[in-house]
Parts: sequence; structure tokens; C-alpha cells
Amino acid sequence: MNIVSLIKLSLVDYPDKLSCVLFTQGCNFICPFCHNKDLVLPGPALPSLSHEEIFDFLKARTGKLDAVVITGGEPTLDKDLIPFIKEVKELGYLVKLDSNGTNPSVLKELLDNHLVDYVAMDIKNSPEKYAQTIGLSKIDLAPIKKSISLLIGSDIDYEFRMTTIEEFHSLTDMDAIGELVKGAKHFYFQKYVDSPNCVIGGYHEVEGKKIREFALILSKYVEDVNLRGY
Repeated sequence: MNIVSLIKLSLVDYPDKLSCVLFTQGCNFICPFCHNKDLVLPGPALPSLSHEEIFDFLKARTGKLDAVVITGGEPTLDKDLIPFIKEVKELGYLVKLDSNGTNPSVLKELLDNHLVDYVAMDIKNSPEKYAQTIGLSKIDLAPIKKSISLLIGSDIDYEFRMTTIEEFHSLTDMDAIGELVKGAKHFYFQKYVDSPNCVIGGYHEVEGKKIREFALILSKYVEDVNLRGY
């Protein structure tokens, strides 16, 4: 696994669990508001943490940490993801995967083999505005729709989440987004906070009354809709 960064302790990345967070480099999206430009934009490869370094840390934290969160970038692009998670699971950890949902075959294998305990999948926007929102000229939504279906039909904990941007998201998008994730258990609207580490940045959060209107519309489609960071 090309792990380029490690947060040794997080209280927020896995709900109600103490976790560490591993970051992979590389992504097939270029979301302009992404906070991890060093992991997304083309450029020199960042130094990787060695397999030995990572597992020495995990073994030393057994019984102290509950879970390992794997994020990026887009972790499902790494061909070693599945064997890596198998090793993590052998140590007794819960595993949470953050993903954009573009590799449903990898997700299915993880689900079928009980290798993940929680998945957080990013939903970027309505189908009409998906490509624009992820910084591409076009996007095939079929794999993303397949991943959504796999999660809704699974028996693991999962969430769909969307970082909301004033320049990208409007009330007219919400019903189409709701149709994408119809029948889901959990959906989170995440507050955007501008940062120098954004791919482009300079955007604005969706505020107050408007974000609550977003949530009200999504609640017609999703069992539990919440705001994160507000």
C-alpha cells in the first residue's frame, strides 16, 4: 500500500471509536474544493511509510485503538488494498474505508469478505453537475450508482456524505441527489472550510437556513439526515 501519511489518533473519523487514519496518494477525481491537494494533484510521489513501520505502529496500539480508517486520495485505486486490509483485520481492528465509489468491484469484494466494518462514500452532486463538481469534463455514473446500491443493500455501517459548496450546490439539486441515494440509512452534509491546502479553494460554505432546507429535502429520501461541522 502506498500510505503517505498517518494520523495516530482520531476521535472523529470513525463514529464512537478511537482510530488512526492512513492516507493514500492518488485520486481519479480533481475536486477543486478537496483539502488534500498533495494527495490528488499530479506531481512527485510523496515518501511512503513502509509496511513494517505501519504494522509496528498498529501492533503497538492493539487494545488502545479500536479502528483503522483508510482514506486518501482514493484508496480503492491501490491494488494492494485488499491484502493490506486483511492484515489489519488479523490484528483485530475495525476498518473504515473512505471512498468516492468509482470501484464497485473492489467494494463488493470487501463487503463479501467482511473486510470493512464502516464505509463513508462521498456523493459529489446531482448527476447533471457531477462532472463539473469533481473537476472533470465527464463522468460515467454507473459505477457510482452500483456502489451506492451495494452499500444500501449491505449489512454494515455506512454513510453517504457531501461537502456542500455555495458555488456548486443549490436547492434544485437536492431532489436529484435524493433519488441517487434513495433508501439509504444515513446522509451527512459536511461544512466546507476554506484552506490553503485545497486544490483550488476560495469557495464558500452553504450557510444556515439554506443548508437546513437541503437537509429537509433529503429527508424525503433518506432515513437519517444530519449536518456535520455546523
